[in-house]
Amino acid sequence: MLPPWPARSPGPRPVADRLCLQGILYVLCIDIAWQLLPAELGFGSGQTCWRRLERWQQAGVFDQLHRTLLAELNAAGRLDWSRACVDGSHIRAKKGGRRHRSVAGRPPEDR
Repeated sequence: MLPPWPARSPGPRPVADRLCLQGILYVLCIDIAWQLLPAELGFGSGQTCWRRLERWQQAGVFDQLHRTLLAELNAAGRLDWSRACVDGSHIRAKKGGRRHRSVAGRPPEDR
């Protein structure tokens, strides 16, 4: 699922994807700043891990991973869809669709 690394990339040899993923997970699980990722763990610098996370996010890796995981869990009967919820509040209305104005940001007298 990971995008291929450019054959002619400038700079030093890139840190292995697995090590960067471990560094990303470490930062997120321990809840530390990227620049505080300990170099002695061998995951690469916090900046390297952050850049790789950004690159993978832009390539849609995590969306694809999420869809694949859901499909495999569903095929194995491991999902409880009775507890699922659909939320379309962040989806744009199609062209010609009705637009609704939010009243949440207006003062009470304007509602």
